[in-house]
Amino acid sequence: MSDSPDIRRLLDGWAYDPAKDARIVSGDDGRELLQVRSPVGIEQLEMQGRPDGARPHGMESALEFHLGRLAQARAAGKADRFKLGPDECTELFAEGTLYYFRYVRLLQLKRWVETVRDTTRNLQLFDFVHEYARRAEHRNHLERWRPYILRIQAMASALMTVEQGAHTKALNTVQAAIARIESLNERGDETFASERERSLAALRELEAEIEQSRPVSPIERLAQELQRAVDRQEFERAADLRDRIRDMKSRQPAG
Repeated sequence: MSDSPDIRRLLDGWAYDPAKDARIVSGDDGRELLQVRSPVGIEQLEMQGRPDGARPHGMESALEFHLGRLAQARAAGKADRFKLGPDECTELFAEGTLYYFRYVRLLQLKRWVETVRDTTRNLQLFDFVHEYARRAEHRNHLERWRPYILRIQAMASALMTVEQGAHTKALNTVQAAIARIESLNERGDETFASERERSLAALRELEAEIEQSRPVSPIERLAQELQRAVDRQEFERAADLRDRIRDMKSRQPAG
């Protein structure tokens, strides 16, 4: 293999297609890698740990390092003095962006488990900065995107659950996320307002799709037929359907 830094051969081997611009490949050691094809190049992200493979402060992530600092402060009885300065917040903001780049592609590739993992991790970062940043502008910096990350986390979790056949559980996940986003305090920020509106719309659309795809039980199917019979004023058929539904319910196990 040539030692030339020219990557033209790699680019020619994976033509740019915006509909298929992300893939999972195996590294030389067998580990999974996430690759993204842009019009002018290829990005590569680690699937485990920090997306860029770096180990800031000798730790898996800057978040892990600063959470360790907080734990030390608590152990020393100095948690009330713990604060994140401007440089530390900037470091955490940049790291959170790396995870964002990865989880949006993981969602695209339907890697639900890893998407939930990365969004949950970034929500932890949001909470940490919001509570401990020294400056108000840093405490509030990430909050404008909280509706969006809640949406992505819920979508990945719900779609994973749908694939497992647990439609009711998936609906509960989506509805809980909708309620959580609706409960967020108004921020007087255009980005927050836009992300909140878009996220609620996307989750309500997903809620409707899950409801439509949910398997219907025999009793629910009869109930739908009953409603149609009532709408058509087919009263004898409606009475028969009511009796059948009542009989089926009486034969169901208690509890």
